[in-house]
Amino acid sequence: MWPIDCIEHKRDGKVLTKEEIHRFIDDYTAGRIADYQAAAWLMAVYLRGMTAEETTELTMAMARSGDIVDLSSIPGVKVDKHSTGGIADTTTLIVAPLVAAAGVPVAKMSGRGLGFTGGTADKLEAIPGFRIELPEDQFLQQVRRMGLALITQSGDIAPADKLLYALRDATGTVESIPLIASSIMSKKIASGADAIVLDVKYGDGAFMKTKEDARKLARMMVDIGRLAHKPTRAVITSMEAPLGTAIGNSLEVDEAVDALSGRGGRRLMEVVRAIGAQMLLVGGKAGSEAEGEQIIDDLVASGKGLAKFKEFVKAQGGSASWIGKRPLTKAPQMFTAVCTDEGYITEIHGRALGEIAMAMGAGRARKEDPIDPMVGIRLFKELGDSIKAGEPLFTLYGKAGADMACIAQEIASHIIVQSQRPDHIEPVISEIIT
Repeated sequence: MWPIDCIEHKRDGKVLTKEEIHRFIDDYTAGRIADYQAAAWLMAVYLRGMTAEETTELTMAMARSGDIVDLSSIPGVKVDKHSTGGIADTTTLIVAPLVAAAGVPVAKMSGRGLGFTGGTADKLEAIPGFRIELPEDQFLQQVRRMGLALITQSGDIAPADKLLYALRDATGTVESIPLIASSIMSKKIASGADAIVLDVKYGDGAFMKTKEDARKLARMMVDIGRLAHKPTRAVITSMEAPLGTAIGNSLEVDEAVDALSGRGGRRLMEVVRAIGAQMLLVGGKAGSEAEGEQIIDDLVASGKGLAKFKEFVKAQGGSASWIGKRPLTKAPQMFTAVCTDEGYITEIHGRALGEIAMAMGAGRARKEDPIDPMVGIRLFKELGDSIKAGEPLFTLYGKAGADMACIAQEIASHIIVQSQRPDHIEPVISEIIT
């Protein structure tokens, strides 16, 4: 009896057919399968897993449950980039204009932040006047004209994923690699790109806690892309410390401008080069990783990446007069904390800093929570850096009335300074899966 037999097949460890998977997703999206039955099926998948072929069919069924964006009117190989989320991850704001300046069209749909990691859409909305919602025809026209547009996902992109994600959140089935992979890839495929580059993060400041889990997720998503005829590459990156030095929406926009101006931090720029090189490779603009990284460096040095960012901001209604002249961030209160010890930065607890910034208003605990784009934390040192007593450690940007000294004390407890240089710092780039 349908859908009980489909639930039982997966409960018993059987491989589901394409027809079973597509029918289950179609029926659930249409309301013909009850939540309690879908919850039982999700738990069976969580416990029994899925093959790459099953996961691909689940991905395609969810992608086809709503609109598929048609990018065929845009010349060239359209490349999308996705990060699984991390602290101080400003990569998209830097790499998208650089890759577009190299001639690879970037037509990207991004989500808003929820929890301790920020969303690209929220960061861009910190720019006065920036329109993150555009009609589809205007979105496509902008990419044809200048090679870059970035908007929020439409309401009808992969609606099955939205339904299943809410159910997973309520049933303890979020942490399933096939379900995570199909959720991410269904939205990427529905967004219409020809090729996909993934930044799969692990560690304290990421959702995936171990390198091995990140590798499994990356491999499964690359396999889905291959089976769906969408060339996909994954860069596995460490989030044992914040990627950049800015945590907070306008601060991260400022950091992106700094990076495009040649003043990017070493960890952040290492990821920008790696992701950018992979996008240029799949986009046909580089013949090797080394060539791709050199192109990225050249576009930063020449100012072409920054010029493309300005053009992009203006095209979507944002003010660009501040770029290169003054910081975007203007908070009611600022508090700079200095280091009391001399030594080396051996630990920066990224997740804790992200949660502090979220509590200050930089992020959302619930979808309906408002964002304050101007609050956040700007670090002056990265993991492994030396520091002297009396040197600035970080600046805190807060709302009027916030107890800045108290918040600063909490932040300082998550930045560890020791007398000895750390023996080992986890490389920010772990591996690339193709």
